[in-house]
Amino acid sequence: MFVRLISLIILIAASSNASARLEILITEGVNSARPIAVVPFKWLGKGNKPQNFSEIVAADLQRSGKFSPLSIEKMPKTPSNSKDIDYSAWTELGVEAIVMGEVKPDTTAGKYIVTFELLDVLTGNVNMPNFDPVMDKRRSTISTSQLRQYAHRISDIVYEKLTGERGAFLTRIAYVAIDRNSSHPYQLRISDYDGEGEKLVLRSKQPIMSPSWSPDGRKLAYVSFEKRRSQVYIQDLYTQKRELMTSFPKINGSPTWSPDGTQLALVLSKDGQPEIYTFNIKTKALKRLTNNRVIDTEPSWTPDGKSIIFSSERGGRPQIYQVSLATGKAKRLTWEGEINLGGTMTPDGDNLVLVSRHNGNYMIAVQDLESGELRTLTKTQLDESPSIAPNGSMIIYSTVYQGKQGLALVSMDGRFKANIPANNGEVKSPAWSPFLQ
Repeated sequence: MFVRLISLIILIAASSNASARLEILITEGVNSARPIAVVPFKWLGKGNKPQNFSEIVAADLQRSGKFSPLSIEKMPKTPSNSKDIDYSAWTELGVEAIVMGEVKPDTTAGKYIVTFELLDVLTGNVNMPNFDPVMDKRRSTISTSQLRQYAHRISDIVYEKLTGERGAFLTRIAYVAIDRNSSHPYQLRISDYDGEGEKLVLRSKQPIMSPSWSPDGRKLAYVSFEKRRSQVYIQDLYTQKRELMTSFPKINGSPTWSPDGTQLALVLSKDGQPEIYTFNIKTKALKRLTNNRVIDTEPSWTPDGKSIIFSSERGGRPQIYQVSLATGKAKRLTWEGEINLGGTMTPDGDNLVLVSRHNGNYMIAVQDLESGELRTLTKTQLDESPSIAPNGSMIIYSTVYQGKQGLALVSMDGRFKANIPANNGEVKSPAWSPFLQ
């Protein structure tokens, strides 16, 4: 059974050319989300504390769909270290784990010492000498500019300790923003996963499409129509240097990086119908993978880098296929649903995330590759462009919300959902970065 929740509003910092303000609204959560407490970190300095770690960590864990942080008003006390914990009081509230910490100025100007602990309430309440309730405890010296990132680092540690799965809070998202009132309405942007730290990568009078992250998180490949025809570029996010990759006649589209970062898979129609190619970034060598006189499009790599997943009309209606780079042989992967598009394999290689049409509605779905079972995760009418978090826990995708194109999140099991509408203009084509640690 779902419960409706409302999360905090995230304001993306606006640049002089920005039109962006994204608002993350959690629409569906789960009653079984694990109850935890993120106690306000104690400030041991003078004046205002530099960063509210507890709010960032609590928001991260809540948005994962796996945890339900206790409100500060319901906490019996707000201790800052494990020595001051009355475990029985927290047990009565059903809390499973507690995150707490302290922040104090370092002797070096502009730096801070942050200490945090993660406590197992059940173990602490049992009070057995051979069981330590402290699941993790760390002390770090960080600069002012690193404070928010370190809060996400704490969230990653807590998430991994409690689930056994690596956290993905220190990641970024790339997307295309459209503001039709701007002189350059098409804008490629990146931000932290939660919308903070937004940066403008490119703005154009013509469409921008299909951003894709390099495996090291340093570069983006994308399609630009700035020359009034499609071209594929790679842009370094740190130096802002960009390089034209392909500019063949007709279609140059859907670039995606190989897992080792040496190649792109892309769609070219220079020889007729749109077909799948690989492109060596260093040598510029092309290799054609499909040749069926039908539309083959939307390539993505398998995690081992040995095959390409793609959409094709070779069976009559669009379905998803897999082609081996070594043999060139293709096999069909999807059979259920009217149409299946935009397939991407999960990082563990066990599932396929895709767009599936049922009764005329395009919805995000996941297919178990061993059993072939297909499960729809969303209930809306026009969902597209799914991108998977690097730990495989969440999917971000494009959708239509209140008549405007925006983004949305859904957990891999479909139980947690959040809309991410844009207050100004529209956003689409999201791409989740790899791990950035």
